[in-house]
Amino acid sequence: MREDKAYYRFSSSTQIPFYLYSSLMISKNVKSIAVLPFANMSNRKDSEFFADGITEEIINALTRIPELKVTSRTSSFYYKEKNIPIPIISKELGVALVLEGSIRFGGNKVRITAQLIQAEDDFHFFSDTWDRELDDIFEVQDEISLLIADKIRENFGHFELNDHLVKKQTENMTAYENSLMAKFYKNKWNPDDAKIAGEYFEKSLALDPLHVESIVGLADVNSFLGMTGALPFQEAWLKCNELIDKALALDPENAEAYYQKGHSAFFTECDFSKALDYASKAIQQRPSYPEAQQLMSFLLVLSGENTRAKEHVDIALGVDPHNQETLFFKAYFDYMTGNFKAAHEQLSNCIAVNSKNIPAHAVMTLCLIKLGEYDKVIHYFDDIQVELVEGERTGAVALAYAHKDDKANVQKYMSMLQYQAKSPDGFTADSYLFMMYAATGQTDKAFEWVESGIENKSTLLMLRYPDPVVDVLRKDDRYKFFFDKIFHIDTQLTPKAGKKALLDDSSISEYRIKLIEHIEQNEPYLDSGLTLRVLADQIDIHPNKLSWLINEMHEQNFNQFINKYRIERFKKLAIDPENSQFSIMGLAYDSGFNSKTVFNTYFKKVTGQSPKAWIEAQ
Repeated sequence: MREDKAYYRFSSSTQIPFYLYSSLMISKNVKSIAVLPFANMSNRKDSEFFADGITEEIINALTRIPELKVTSRTSSFYYKEKNIPIPIISKELGVALVLEGSIRFGGNKVRITAQLIQAEDDFHFFSDTWDRELDDIFEVQDEISLLIADKIRENFGHFELNDHLVKKQTENMTAYENSLMAKFYKNKWNPDDAKIAGEYFEKSLALDPLHVESIVGLADVNSFLGMTGALPFQEAWLKCNELIDKALALDPENAEAYYQKGHSAFFTECDFSKALDYASKAIQQRPSYPEAQQLMSFLLVLSGENTRAKEHVDIALGVDPHNQETLFFKAYFDYMTGNFKAAHEQLSNCIAVNSKNIPAHAVMTLCLIKLGEYDKVIHYFDDIQVELVEGERTGAVALAYAHKDDKANVQKYMSMLQYQAKSPDGFTADSYLFMMYAATGQTDKAFEWVESGIENKSTLLMLRYPDPVVDVLRKDDRYKFFFDKIFHIDTQLTPKAGKKALLDDSSISEYRIKLIEHIEQNEPYLDSGLTLRVLADQIDIHPNKLSWLINEMHEQNFNQFINKYRIERFKKLAIDPENSQFSIMGLAYDSGFNSKTVFNTYFKKVTGQSPKAWIEAQ
């Protein structure tokens, strides 16, 4: 159904297509996987970053399959070097499948092993080993990712696969290694390590100026350093935007680039419509990208779309439940929707994990104000060693004194904010002036600030205007007028066309007959190594179309379809007196099965009995 009311769920101000979030709502379904960090089996510790990088590339490759829920890197790496049973990991992450493996380096060679586990039963139903030259690393990443995706599709149901999931990033392996080392440091997410990451990205780009992953990575580093005050704000974002424009010129479908453009549109252009559009594009390119889902939730909750915002933050939590950034955005959602106690608890947890979590500290002080804990705010930063953006500490304390109606201190801190707001990076202090006008009852001045902020594209206008601390302004008739102006969108998002059947009626009939005739006449199921791709090649059809045909017309996945024939073959062999001297498993192997567990499981599902009980009943 694609009627407007069914396909979209909107408010009057913000229109977000249902397709952007419907396929990723939290659930533990069989098409869900976590790729655990591949173990580094080499003696050289400096190869750890390479093992991490290969794991991350496989994760990224699998996220290109929209129908597959893939746990994000941060939450997968949460389990690195932790001896936690697979079923527990599966339960915590809400996935049905887990991929684990190892990597061993020797000279210019690499050996990669991988095994796919059905987590609930801790059943290893696929494993393989690849020995390759390091120069072939992109090919082996693609090979592993496609093979894993094929096994998931064969065992758990149809989805479409491109011919390749990993493309060759660069011809220069040293540039690639530098980019992996850069990501290793960038993922630590603190200013000192981010600067080291930037140096490695620069080295990579010196060797290959067109390496998109390094261009986007360096842009991310600059935006991070700008937002944390480690680099001048305008300088950092100018560099970030130059890099992102270059990345999109090289790769117009890069989700991370659109995510950065969304942030830039929000924080440097004060353009909600643009930010929303870029966030949407990032999600369209990669629906399971948690940062894009977080950004969308952030934008929606600011614009009052609380239901939609909740859905997007839930998607982020579904694919990245251990990510402190995701947990922060959940806390921010709670704060913005008035659940201050829940926000306080989650922010406290975030700060306990990372005492230098600057955004968590900033929102915590506002949350404490809404909880009436004014004295805690006044002394909040006394024992906290955090380098905040200028104006953050001053503004929080000023708001606390305003709510205590301490006129002397209000005047003192207002003067400090006015002074700090005049500096080149005084946007934070300036935004607190607006909040102070609201808190001290200077409503006209507050709206004058808003009007000026719209005209001058104030950096934090959209962040501060709907904040609960200034809820008193909502009573004024001017509030809605400016709200609609700030959160207006210029373009309407176009619905994504629904997926069409992969075969028309005539082709369905033709290939159903061809498939069944081939199965019955040539008995390909007797080959224990039969795969969907091999069977597709045998009847001259694309694997995507064969997968769709089996799922849609026979309502089975590939393995169910094939194992049905194997079980029927076993039954015929088992009741034939000439085969009485053979064991049950011998007959199962002769029927195409290659695993006792798989045979017993499928047999009981089909017949409701164990093989032995079934034979005895004949």
